[in-house]
Amino acid sequence: MDNLGVFLQIVFWGLYAGCIYILLATGLNLIFGVMKVVNFAHGEFLMIGAYITATIFFLTGFNPYLIILLSMLVLFGIGSVVERLCFRPILGTGKLNEIFLSIGLIYIFQNGAAILWTDNYQSIRSPYEGIMVPVGSLAIPLDYFLVMIFTALILCGLYLFLKKTTIGMQMQAASQNRKGAMLVGINVERIDVISFGLGCALAAAAGTLWVVSGLVFNPYIGSIPAVKAFAIIILGGLGSIPGAIIGGLLMGLAENGAAFLLGGIWKDAISFIILIIVLVIRPTGLFGEKGE
Repeated sequence: MDNLGVFLQIVFWGLYAGCIYILLATGLNLIFGVMKVVNFAHGEFLMIGAYITATIFFLTGFNPYLIILLSMLVLFGIGSVVERLCFRPILGTGKLNEIFLSIGLIYIFQNGAAILWTDNYQSIRSPYEGIMVPVGSLAIPLDYFLVMIFTALILCGLYLFLKKTTIGMQMQAASQNRKGAMLVGINVERIDVISFGLGCALAAAAGTLWVVSGLVFNPYIGSIPAVKAFAIIILGGLGSIPGAIIGGLLMGLAENGAAFLLGGIWKDAISFIILIIVLVIRPTGLFGEKGE
């Protein structure tokens, strides 16, 4: 394979992985931007989304790409319940309470999923498995392009929701100044529920794309992606959705470039090396505002 072919292979693998990171990190950033809540259990919503998609697929045989909206809707509901029952009572009581609560949720979701679906690795087959798209000297799986297309569509939908709807503009107002939003009559508690639910729905989309692209899954797959999602939002800037998108792409490209050039053991480490470098040079992240 020539040098251009190797480069294109790294880029496509990186973009594909980056799409899953982008959706997970964008949802996490959306929640943090509005509520300022630290939720280490965010990766578990990816895991639950993966299982919901797989369960519906096994029961119905529907195209798994068409299940993504249903999976997002179910996780929006689950996320709304979790916000009301768990995070709202401790909101504003300190980050330590949020951290311990989210750690507790990790174990609850993981063990609950193991009881419902067992802890064995599972996978599903995409209806487009084996279909390749020629790109120069390479043959790229069609699923990779579909993952990128669905990610772009979801992000465009999120942009239109935030910019063109009343609720979306209220979410932006609450993110910029929570007390000011309350003073002008915005129901911030309702906005919190919607923000948390929407963030969980984006995690479900990431989980769906995880399984339809052929990756195996079990109840414990959410932990590492969640840590990387936190790294991405710190890299891009806390509360910045464009930062989460750029950070996710950089994370995916860096991981796969390092895996190819340095070996698979560097895949996870290189992302955090980049994070450390960025924090040393610009502590607020790439898109964070100075003085925050």
